[in-house]
Amino acid sequence: MSDTHLPKRARDLPAPLWMMVDEADVVVHAGDWVDVDLLDRLEARSRRLVAVYGNNDGPALRARLPEVARADLDGLRLAVVHETGAAPGREARCAARFPDTDVLVFGHSHIPWDTVAPTGLRLLNPGSPTDRRRQPHHTFMTAEIAAGALTEVALHRL
Repeated sequence: MSDTHLPKRARDLPAPLWMMVDEADVVVHAGDWVDVDLLDRLEARSRRLVAVYGNNDGPALRARLPEVARADLDGLRLAVVHETGAAPGREARCAARFPDTDVLVFGHSHIPWDTVAPTGLRLLNPGSPTDRRRQPHHTFMTAEIAAGALTEVALHRL
């Protein structure tokens, strides 16, 4: 998930997303939490949380979260960052910035994104479960990892 903007855009995460959090082995949040309360609750309910701060996150969140997070998930090299810049040239920029990464999860735009750079880097933006902006739906993503590869990526519309 990304761009939750709690409690400014919603009072809480949607129930279907909380259900997925409870079931997931790893929860990823790509920034713009706004309030530290959600971080506390996600840490309490997640088996493992990989998360970063975003441009709307203040000192309390920045003190607890990095700008870039990295994790090895069963051999899959994951990186998480909030901002990647403009859509044109994103794949090349991110491939250069994250050369030792298999999957990059990012946020900021609130626009779901799923592409692959020429280097093989997979770029995923789950959109926002609480602030759809100009998108038709609130969204989040789920994925499975098998033998060090990302499989079964799904965009969930709320």
